[in-house]
Amino acid sequence: MAELMRPGLTRRLARGIQGDVLTDAFSRGRYATDASIYQIMPSAVVVPRGIDDIVVAMDAARDEGVPITMRGGGTSQCGQTVNSGIVVDTSRHLNQIRELDVTGRRALVDPGIVLDDLNRLLKPHGLWFPVDVSTASRATIGGMAGNNSCGARSLRYGTMRDNVVAIDAVLADGTRARFGEIEQRGANEPPRDLVADLLSLGRREADEIAAVFPKVQRRVGGYNIDALTPDAAPQNLAHLLVGSEGTLAVSTAIEIKLSPLPPAEKALGVCHFPTFRQAMEASQHLVRLNPTSVELVDSTMIGLARDIAMFRPTLEAFVRGDPAALLLIEFADSPDENEQSMRALQDTMADLGYGFGRGGRQEGGVVEVTDRKLQGAIAALRAAGLNIMMSMREEGKPVSFVEDCAVPLEHLADYTDRLTAIFEQHGTRGTWYAHASVGCLHVRPVLNVKLEKDAVAMREIAEQAFSLVREYKGSHSGEHGDGISRSEFHTAMFGERLVDAFGVVKTRFDPGGLLNPGKIVNAPRMNDRTLFRYPPGYAVEDFSPALDWSAWPGAAGGFQGAVEICNNNGACRSHAGNVMCPSYRVTRNERDVTRGRANTLRLALSGQLGPGALTSDDMMETLKLCVSCKACRRECPTGVDMARMKIEVLDRRRKTHGLSLRDRLIADLPRYAPMAARVSGLLGLRDTVPGAAALSERLTGFSRHRSLPRFRPDHFRDAEGDRTGGACDAPHVVLFADTFGRWFDPETLRAGVAVLSAGGCRVETARPDGGGRPLCCGRTYLAAGMVDEARNEARRTVDALLPHVEAGRPIVGLEPSCLLTMRDEFPALLPGPETATLAEAAVLFEEFVATAAKAGDISLPLAPRPGKALLHGHCHQKSFGAMGAVESALRLVPELEVETVDSSCCGMAGAFGYDVETIDVSLAMGELSLLPAVRDADPDTLIVADGTSCRHQIADGAHRRARHVAEVLAGALMETA
Repeated sequence: MAELMRPGLTRRLARGIQGDVLTDAFSRGRYATDASIYQIMPSAVVVPRGIDDIVVAMDAARDEGVPITMRGGGTSQCGQTVNSGIVVDTSRHLNQIRELDVTGRRALVDPGIVLDDLNRLLKPHGLWFPVDVSTASRATIGGMAGNNSCGARSLRYGTMRDNVVAIDAVLADGTRARFGEIEQRGANEPPRDLVADLLSLGRREADEIAAVFPKVQRRVGGYNIDALTPDAAPQNLAHLLVGSEGTLAVSTAIEIKLSPLPPAEKALGVCHFPTFRQAMEASQHLVRLNPTSVELVDSTMIGLARDIAMFRPTLEAFVRGDPAALLLIEFADSPDENEQSMRALQDTMADLGYGFGRGGRQEGGVVEVTDRKLQGAIAALRAAGLNIMMSMREEGKPVSFVEDCAVPLEHLADYTDRLTAIFEQHGTRGTWYAHASVGCLHVRPVLNVKLEKDAVAMREIAEQAFSLVREYKGSHSGEHGDGISRSEFHTAMFGERLVDAFGVVKTRFDPGGLLNPGKIVNAPRMNDRTLFRYPPGYAVEDFSPALDWSAWPGAAGGFQGAVEICNNNGACRSHAGNVMCPSYRVTRNERDVTRGRANTLRLALSGQLGPGALTSDDMMETLKLCVSCKACRRECPTGVDMARMKIEVLDRRRKTHGLSLRDRLIADLPRYAPMAARVSGLLGLRDTVPGAAALSERLTGFSRHRSLPRFRPDHFRDAEGDRTGGACDAPHVVLFADTFGRWFDPETLRAGVAVLSAGGCRVETARPDGGGRPLCCGRTYLAAGMVDEARNEARRTVDALLPHVEAGRPIVGLEPSCLLTMRDEFPALLPGPETATLAEAAVLFEEFVATAAKAGDISLPLAPRPGKALLHGHCHQKSFGAMGAVESALRLVPELEVETVDSSCCGMAGAFGYDVETIDVSLAMGELSLLPAVRDADPDTLIVADGTSCRHQIADGAHRRARHVAEVLAGALMETA
């Protein structure tokens, strides 16, 4: 990547902007890509704190002769938000509702407000913004306006253009104006000569527009110059800016229409089809039932989703058999109307000849889904369609460039058949999903764009596909805009006359080509590989990784492929729900999100950030706030595993730079813990003697504002876990006594033993072969990047536990981070059948108890405990889908009401919360939802958290004692004594 060559621009920006000005290679690299295949290194990145900062950036760009590109969530599919000049990120600070008119159903919002955040704020008023794009958790309203986004329910609610009232904008020359309906112009109206010229163009080209513009709802290509014609209803200049991709003006506020919230009770029918074509043929008939949406899921997506842990249970709940395609038909009217619609759907499918059990071309039918939770899970699966498709672990990936062509419904089946034939002609296949209701299917041929031949094939496929679209009088751009991928094809789609008109509009607004050049008009070739994320000469230095990455392709034993699987779609940028990405939720900094880290790793691996970048201080800053929560492992639909990647980088960093005292104290804790327990009183003076904590902070890097865990002289002894008095046929379990429970929280292990024993189990504590130091999972060594030492611990543990596993005994652990290391990291440290076998046998305490109790293998004599338990889930419990088990285990206590906090990471994250450099972020993470929920809880409410770190964060931040689920169950047992 080229180095920054504009010191004058840097000085100008730094002098006048209140927000952040980022000019280092690492920061610019994170903004060089969006969710497309393209990459262009910007000269600078501006993160404005207010509109004045945007104006200063525009002035600087104009004076220095560099372009300026606006960016929201950076999720554009066609390269809309990459350029060589200044990139302006509005999502971090410009994200508020400025005005809200509930009665009039209008809102004026900042361009950087995220759709899901907006709708959360609107929900108490009974309103929502209904352009429900699949990227709603990170797509900003400004970006949606720029692309003329549509969403799954556009059949009922229309596109972004239909829902925008007016736009406040800054023109290229610095003029501020409000663009709206012509008849309602008033204060701050656009320059009169500009308006006159635009309306004149509309009159002149009205007949050509009527003749040439596609007559489909999903036409978002080119400029919306049909908004300028005399018969436009209404003539609204804001509609010209919608879909202009930031090439005409910079939006500073957007007035939008709001809609009443749809009924909470929806009806969902999942129509199963034996062939893809039959699903396409049926679409035109099913749309006549007036659904809110008709969404396609094909067999490729079903197969890939079945391999993703977070989606597998959902598929099992609603997919019957092995269909080639599904159509998800949603109705959102009154309950009676929904019931009638579902009957009509069943009748229509029967009339079309489909029924379960019929076999052959008649095999199919409707699975009716009434459970709201399952409906939401299905919607989340469909919304993740793009990322699911991108999870393919091979060199070729589904590539976006013809993906959202739209054709009239009566031609949909023929179009998809012929497009499939085009793919086959080029030796590839397509993946299909999305909006069958409006003839807009997201199709991506699988190509390896690192190869010249596939880049050539991409262009040939585009030309042939767009020719088909023209034949069917459809639109080559039906949702995701033009960008670099499609802009150059406008002449073929619209003709030279209208493309010339587009050029006139661009020149009239932006004569100097300042605003996001190369999009919509004057575009580069879409297969110019110098603009690709993987340009000619792209290569990754090969090396021997510390962990096993063989499941992925590429250099460094597959580490390259694991990093490159991030497609930049930004699911990690969500601000609520699930867990990913907890540090980003606090900082809103692109550096601190999984996508930003993965981009930085890719650039470093490929030498684009200079020599030594992978182990540099800048890389450590990039990874510093990654708390290894493992949420991305489960919640990233492409499977980016940043926690494991961080271990790999830390190992290489350690070999280059060594370890700090703090790292050593963390890593070697299992070794020095026995000695520390003997002098625990002396060590405890750190938190009681004035000035001792401050001295400790200077020496070790552990913050003075945290109390350190107390080593317990009454620590857990292995013999305490041996309860072998059960019946011969009783379950025989092996207790894995983790380091943290053994030395810091022995009451949790003792409670676990008491519960298992009371349930009739024979319990045995796992011990190392030949005695000696207690077993350890190696978690602390992994946190410091000491992979070889962690591997040694794993070897000891495997050797000790494997005989038990082979004897059919489950390995039960209470600390999620330790027990789940056996499932996750052990196979990466010691790949092979032994660790795979152990991983299957290793279960959390709550998993064992819930499963055994349900099966009748154990029976716990639990007394009623009227009241509530407020449960916080450990990140690793969530990552491995164990939250249902801990909830079930708690509900074994009669009369105990269980409420789970909707929380991300607690913020403690092992040593992260003690570090002087990260304690502020740690506390802020806790304050997002967990700590306020605990403070608001009734004093009699039990606070439950299975993680040692989580309990410490709750104690420090909310001054409440949290209990492990084993302690809750043991407490109920003790009440029966």
